[in-house]
Amino acid sequence: MAILQSTIARPLLLGTRTMQWVSSVIAMGIYAYFVHKQHHGTHIIFNLVISVLSVVFFLPAFLSPFKSTLLSKWVALIDMIFSYLWLTAFIFSSQSYNYGNVYFNAPFGVKVSVKHAAEAFTFLAFFFTVLGLLFETMTRWVDADHDPIVREKHHGDARAPLDAPANTTGAAAV
Repeated sequence: MAILQSTIARPLLLGTRTMQWVSSVIAMGIYAYFVHKQHHGTHIIFNLVISVLSVVFFLPAFLSPFKSTLLSKWVALIDMIFSYLWLTAFIFSSQSYNYGNVYFNAPFGVKVSVKHAAEAFTFLAFFFTVLGLLFETMTRWVDADHDPIVREKHHGDARAPLDAPANTTGAAAV
């Protein structure tokens, strides 16, 4: 059953990683356009910085579905951090593009549909980051069930291991 779960989880994880990265790239392009149109606006700058960092930091995540290693632990940590950052970016975009006359909100003069597209891709980046974190964790658990148990071996040591029963009758018992 666990092998079946692993064979299903890995393609799902790769698909999630692809959607996560593509959403970040599209959001980065839209927010870069916003900055080009109007240089101020802390929400726009924050969202652009998060999307640029995501594009860079999500690249190693493409390797994690193929081999579960130490990299998977780092990818899960990156997903956890960026899920909160993308949630904050989504809240900022929702505040900017859902209240009042959206056309006059920063950046001024950009179509409302483009602003809503930025909000949508911000949400998608958040959603796929959380989904990637869940699939990464699930894949790590499945792989941990198949890892062999490694027992300690005592080589070259004449004495018995510390958890061995005491020898009370032999020559060493003196």
